[in-house]
Amino acid sequence: MSEALELVSATKSFGGWLKRYRHQSRTLGCEMIFAIYLPPQAQDGTVPLLWWLSGLTCTDENFMQKAGAHRVAAELGMAIVCPDTSPRGTELPGEDESYDFGSGAGFYINATREPWSRHYHMYDYVTRELPELVQANFPLNGQESISGHSMGGHGAFICALKNPGRYASVSAFAPIANPVNCPWGEKAFSGYLGEDRDQWKNWDTVELIRAHGFDQGLLVDQGDADNFLKDGQLRPEALEEACAAAGVQLTLRLQPGYDHSYFFIATFIEDHLRYHARHLGV
Repeated sequence: MSEALELVSATKSFGGWLKRYRHQSRTLGCEMIFAIYLPPQAQDGTVPLLWWLSGLTCTDENFMQKAGAHRVAAELGMAIVCPDTSPRGTELPGEDESYDFGSGAGFYINATREPWSRHYHMYDYVTRELPELVQANFPLNGQESISGHSMGGHGAFICALKNPGRYASVSAFAPIANPVNCPWGEKAFSGYLGEDRDQWKNWDTVELIRAHGFDQGLLVDQGDADNFLKDGQLRPEALEEACAAAGVQLTLRLQPGYDHSYFFIATFIEDHLRYHARHLGV
């Protein structure tokens, strides 16, 4: 284990281990915590990895505690890594003033606007620094898939779209599919990137598909009782249109009665884990 990693906690779960680690991030310029679930198979050899990117206000803990993923991950022999959702404790002005910007709301992009550009490079963190760190320190076989929820669904999609072929599969729960055209995205992108909306398109799932297509399929579950769906924050209809026009295979399942909560995620997480396992060859 690298001296750069400090173990915060370790809890046995379904024969494997949920561990939380603290490290100093060179990319973000602050201390960060991430969580990793190592299935029992990791005690005897290397295993594939699922990245989970969480949504607004979340930390590394929400998915690991609420999603009910450990049982199936243990059966499948799949590790799961959950990063935090933003830099923490950077003392930037306004960092903690709202739930949808700043702390807990990094949007998995690289900020270019001051003062956020000093720390808010979550895209580089989750696609470069943290993968290098976990690959060097844990028994992983180099095979990766990626998934996430809401802001994290947006993050999972842009990571996959901007790195074709890197991830064996990609899925999302209620993703913010078209942030350049929703209130959450407009607030975050103007704050982190400035007012040039053409630059925003580089961080938008719908716009990336329109511009470049995608050779892999996308799996999305969306609850039809989701208040953020009704408020126009998620825009799955724009994702459907973009995928149809670009010939991208999209499986969009509208789940009746489900909202935006972790009860929704816990209900369907097994489907997603088994979907990724098939693509990872386990």
